[in-house]
Amino acid sequence: MTLKLNTFDPARYLDSEQAIAEYLAAIMEDGNPGLLAAALGDIAKARGMTDIAEASGMTREALYKALRPEAQPRFETISRVCTALGLRLSVEVAPHGH
Repeated sequence: MTLKLNTFDPARYLDSEQAIAEYLAAIMEDGNPGLLAAALGDIAKARGMTDIAEASGMTREALYKALRPEAQPRFETISRVCTALGLRLSVEVAPHGH
């Protein structure tokens, strides 16, 4: 008997503003730009990639390319996507020792 596993899709669980905020906050703690890009892609997928592409002024294909896990997106791209998603990134002082 072969065990079949489904691929985990975070977008399925990003169904509220709170879930999205918590997901993005956890990803931001890692400090990995590729993970941030992928997380924004998950959120865009949950909200509708076509709508987010249009709102960010990007083509759907360019948005998929910019938000893939191995991407190293420019800050301008991150900012445009966040604005299209209705998100705002903020800065806080890190705990001592970091």
